[in-house]
Amino acid sequence: MELQEKIPVRIFTEVDKDVFLRDIYPERRPAVLRGLCLGPCLEKWTVEYLGERGGDKEVKIHVSTQPQMDFLHKNFAYKTLPFKEFVKRASERKHSDFFLCEDESYYLRSLGEDVRKEPADLSKQFPDLAQDFHIPQYFEPHQFFSSVFRISSCGLQLWTHYDVMDNLLAQVTGRKRVALYSPQDALHLYLSGDKSEVLDIECPDLNQFPEFVKAKRYDCVLEPGDLLFIPALWFHNTLALQFGVGVNVFWRHLPADSYDRKDPYGNKDPVAATRALQALEKALHTLDQLPEDYRDFYGRRMVQRVQKRTYCDGPSSTITQDSAANSPNPDEVIEKSTNKTSAWHSCHA
Repeated sequence: MELQEKIPVRIFTEVDKDVFLRDIYPERRPAVLRGLCLGPCLEKWTVEYLGERGGDKEVKIHVSTQPQMDFLHKNFAYKTLPFKEFVKRASERKHSDFFLCEDESYYLRSLGEDVRKEPADLSKQFPDLAQDFHIPQYFEPHQFFSSVFRISSCGLQLWTHYDVMDNLLAQVTGRKRVALYSPQDALHLYLSGDKSEVLDIECPDLNQFPEFVKAKRYDCVLEPGDLLFIPALWFHNTLALQFGVGVNVFWRHLPADSYDRKDPYGNKDPVAATRALQALEKALHTLDQLPEDYRDFYGRRMVQRVQKRTYCDGPSSTITQDSAANSPNPDEVIEKSTNKTSAWHSCHA
């Protein structure tokens, strides 16, 4: 799609904590970090080694006949496999054992032991493998929320969505294309909850989604050993160019009580955003009592007030480790937020 502006994601090398907090984090833009030590996982995590260390631990996975997984229309099935068998199948192009078809695609987003209460933590669910993986300590230990195993078949593409916490995506094996969109382009992405309805971002249906071309696309290809910093509320879409293994590490950059305490995935919108959206729904129901032309008039006035109170012209306000007590940026919260489900089967990319 030639009409959509594409911008390369910035690449930084050998970034220590001071550089990250001073030069990268405050900008609130994605960044590829290279030349960092992720530990022996880069050499050790072969298919055979992963299977041996992960063993027969059962994992819940997505299985699809199509490599482009669609969460909105659920073109995949939820299945359970021993980790060793899952890794073997995910690394294959054709399968002798399968659920749906011999060239089905696989995706794992690891979960906590109690999927309704406990966030994923690599050190708890896969302690033997966690010993091989090191992440730079760009955030304080008390801010840690989850570390999520992500393993996918070659060619697997995951839907465009946003997360409400900052995170680092570590690409350990394989190559992955990541396309990202700014929170300020949310109105061009045709959202359904936290996900975009535009499934084919390469060749979108512009009759159905004409505004999509206005969204600026930030592109990068992650190589083994790369880290991608994904700021909260940035939309991202991933394509596995090879069978690959990665780890997402999420941390709380807002005060802890800003988040829903009953959310083990870190998917739900901040508490204040949820309340604001609920209040908006009540206000809209109140307007339903008026004739159509009055609803139109007062609806436009409401939009104008929201824009005046919340929109900003540039990147989000600077957020650093020392500013965790600051409130969330209203334009990122009110314009783009919506409630999300928390059952294990609603986990996203």
